[in-house]
Amino acid sequence: MGHIEPQAVALKPAQLNSGKAIAAATATDNVAWPGQRWWEALHDEQLNQLVDAALAGNPTLRATQARVRQAESLAGVAKAGILPRVDASGSIDRELYSAHTTVPAPLAGNYAWKNTATLSGSYDLDLWGRNRDALAAALDDVHMASAESQMARLTLETAIVRSYIQLSLDYALQDSIADNLAQRQRILELTRKRHAAGLVSDIDVANIETTLPAGRRDHEQIGESIALLRNQLAALIGKGPGDGETIARPQLTLEAGHGEAVPDTLPAELVGRRPDIVAQRWRVEAAGARIAGAKADFYPNINLAAFVGVQSLGFSRFLDSHSQMRGITPAISLPIFDGGRLRAQLGNQTAIYDGAVEQYNAAVVQAMSDVANAAVRIASVRQQDLLARRALESARRQQQLAERAYNAGMTDSLNVINAQLTLLNEQQQMAQVASKQLDNYALLMSALGGGIKVD
Repeated sequence: MGHIEPQAVALKPAQLNSGKAIAAATATDNVAWPGQRWWEALHDEQLNQLVDAALAGNPTLRATQARVRQAESLAGVAKAGILPRVDASGSIDRELYSAHTTVPAPLAGNYAWKNTATLSGSYDLDLWGRNRDALAAALDDVHMASAESQMARLTLETAIVRSYIQLSLDYALQDSIADNLAQRQRILELTRKRHAAGLVSDIDVANIETTLPAGRRDHEQIGESIALLRNQLAALIGKGPGDGETIARPQLTLEAGHGEAVPDTLPAELVGRRPDIVAQRWRVEAAGARIAGAKADFYPNINLAAFVGVQSLGFSRFLDSHSQMRGITPAISLPIFDGGRLRAQLGNQTAIYDGAVEQYNAAVVQAMSDVANAAVRIASVRQQDLLARRALESARRQQQLAERAYNAGMTDSLNVINAQLTLLNEQQQMAQVASKQLDNYALLMSALGGGIKVD
């Protein structure tokens, strides 16, 4: 075999520096994390129904479940390699025997029946564990396929929740635009009355009129986005666009404390349970078992085979004791010269193992990055929320003062329009910050593998 050994070394999440972002998010102890159904913390029954429908009807998810069943079947094939094998066979044929061969009279030159019944068995001693290694690798493949199916499930759940959160945001933006349009329409009517009374010029009327089409355009764009998100959600649950039309406005509420802190056991206990990391870990285990199987190919292979049965020419003697036949066939095979095939096979399996280890390492690094990013976003959005509330209150006060001044004839319409546009922008910023809080919760749950209950 000569020095063909794996070179890659698997990382452990605890070995990586979790960084300040995660450490800063561990101030709260005994954080209650949601279980597998983490989206239920958002308290929206329609969302719960959509996720349940997707888990039952999404074609992509069902395809991953089929791959699990396929891996289980292949493991059954590998298991058969470590068990004895028993076969039975029988044949009956009528044959005209040549008169000029070794077949004696009275069969020579005549038709006769030839009957055979055999029971045979074989067993591979598997002294070096090649078949057992193949079974171990196949069982690891089953675990890997199951973990990959879980990852597909988590990805689907996250996609539905995030799309649903975006749908909620679009409804909030649509309301804000609609309220702003109503205010502009009210001011336009007041300006027209003042224009009729000769108190303002045509420019004042035009200033307000020119803002209405842009506002209606924005309102229409939000309506388009809502319709597209409904279609997207319908596709995710495995339904047609018509089912998306029945999706009502979201009613999301995130429980206090969720998504605001990360447990101290994060690196080792939470990141390591992510389905993609688990899948990669089983991939490494399977590759290791196949290396052991490739090494076993260098050693002798011993098989035992035996058979027993009866055989006769003609039916009359078929069950006669003299028609019995039996035998035992031990066999041994030892590779002597194969042109380097076995070394190449071992080198191939070793390279596959190294690749699997590096894929696992990459998954661990990415998982730590995902959680750190989620922690940074959560901390940042918490500050953004405070600043957005202050900005919104200031914009609302400015808009009210501008309207009062305009109604009193102390300012022109441009100040009112600018104040309204500022208020609209801050309202949208506030809605987006609130949406980010929900979205960050979903991202954190996804980064942690779907949530976990910590007492």
